[in-house]
Amino acid sequence: MSEIRAYLIFTGSGPILILSTYPSLSDERLISKLRYKGIDKFIAYEVQLDAVKQRYESTYETIAQDLAGSTDDLRVLDFNGHQIMANFSLQALGEPIKLGS
Repeated sequence: MSEIRAYLIFTGSGPILILSTYPSLSDERLISKLRYKGIDKFIAYEVQLDAVKQRYESTYETIAQDLAGSTDDLRVLDFNGHQIMANFSLQALGEPIKLGS
């Protein structure tokens, strides 16, 4: 089973929080999947999984179970920008990953 990672992605239509079994946000297969979903440009951060589990307890468990045993997959955990911004401090995020020009 692949390790689950959480990413906060700022897209043209607002932030989304995803769980993924891709090894990194810069993995070309993940980027291709995001492009397929219409996300051509973004600024993103990896988020501490413990923080996500704490803030999204039941939702996290449901989506993590759905990803269990999957490799190279992703699920959207939250697409409510107001809720995401209330749950995470921008100052606590690390270095951004940027895609697009």
